[in-house]
Amino acid sequence: MKLSLGPNLFFWPKQALYDFYDEMKNSAVDTIYLGETVCSKRRELNTSEWLELATALSHSDKEIVLSSLALLMADSELNSLKKLCDNAPVRVEANDMSAVQFLSEKNVPFVCGPSINIYNARTLKLLNQKGAFRWVMPVELSRSCLSSMLKDAQELGFLNQIETEVFSYGHLPLAYSARCFTARYLDLPKDKCEFSCIQFPEGLMVNSQEQQALFNLNGTQTQSAAIYNLIHQIPDMANMGVDILRISPRKQGTLNLIKQFK
Repeated sequence: MKLSLGPNLFFWPKQALYDFYDEMKNSAVDTIYLGETVCSKRRELNTSEWLELATALSHSDKEIVLSSLALLMADSELNSLKKLCDNAPVRVEANDMSAVQFLSEKNVPFVCGPSINIYNARTLKLLNQKGAFRWVMPVELSRSCLSSMLKDAQELGFLNQIETEVFSYGHLPLAYSARCFTARYLDLPKDKCEFSCIQFPEGLMVNSQEQQALFNLNGTQTQSAAIYNLIHQIPDMANMGVDILRISPRKQGTLNLIKQFK
C-alpha cells in the first residue's frame, strides 16, 4: 500500500504553504495533492502559482497531483478550472463533474476525488472508461459498501484498471455550501469576508447545546469535529484491495503522522 498527502483543506499564508510542501517533499508519502478544493476566494496561491509549485515538486520522487474545487458557483471559477485542466504539468484530481468533462474530452487520465458521488461499481466503471485511473472513496460510505463495490468491480472486469484510495486521517469533509460559515460567525458578509478563515488554520469548532464537539467549520466546508483515523484498519484495508491511504494535512504534526502510518 502507498501513502498520499491530500490537498490542504484549510487556508494558510503563502509562505506557510511553501514551507509545508518543502518539508513534505522529503517525507515518506508517495503522492502529494496540491491546490484549493474549498473556496475560490482563497488566493494566497493563485492558479498559476499552484501550477508552478506542481512543476517544482514534480522533480522530486513524489507523484504530484493538482486538485480542483469541489463546488463551482461562477463563470470565473469555471474558467480557472479550465486553465488548471489545460495547463497542469501533472495529473488532476477532479472534485466536480465539470472537471471530469474537461479532462475526459482531452483524453487525459485523472483522479476522481472524494466529492464525486461514486456509490456503485457501474458508476465507477463509467468514470474509468472516461479516464479515471484512481478514485477516492466518498467519505460517507462504509467499509461494507467499499468491500461490495470492489467485489463488483472485480466481477465487471475492471478492478485492475483503477486504483482505490481511502481518506484515512483528518477531519472528514462532509459538505460544501454557497454560504461561508466562518464569515457568518464573525458577522461578515461572504462577499466581504476579509479572508477570515485564515485566522483558523485548523477550522472553527462548533459544539452542541450539550457542549459536545459537533462540527468543524472551514469556510464554506463543513467537516467532522472528530479526527477520523484508520491507522488500526490498515491490515483490513490491504486485504480488501485498497491501494492508497490518504492523510489530510494539519498545521502541526503532519510529518509525524506520516511516519506513524508508514
